[in-house]
Amino acid sequence: MVQTITKQDFFDKVFNFEKSQEWDFAGEVPAIIDFYADWCGPCKALAPLLEDLQKEYNGKINIYKVDTQAEQELAGAFGIRSIPSLLFCPIGEKPQMAQGALPKQQFEELIRDILKVEK
Repeated sequence: MVQTITKQDFFDKVFNFEKSQEWDFAGEVPAIIDFYADWCGPCKALAPLLEDLQKEYNGKINIYKVDTQAEQELAGAFGIRSIPSLLFCPIGEKPQMAQGALPKQQFEELIRDILKVEK
């Protein structure tokens, strides 16, 4: 199940940007962070796809959601200007941002290419 996380969860599970300027991913498996808002139509359309991907890649990746309304500081720290915005966090490499409600095939390509994870 995709988990909605707070700023503190983000620090614990992804990256504490208040302690370090240098990216240091805290997760044990690669992650995708979905920056969304409840009022956003494309965000709502993306939610079931993210749930499906979480099930399909169970244990290989984690998918988290960040509510940009509730976590404005977190959204600001990553320069989120449009939603949905998706932060792909591989192990040992810099994260990469993608924007918009991507189709499943494109998500699978990004998971394979950026996160280096196969089904």
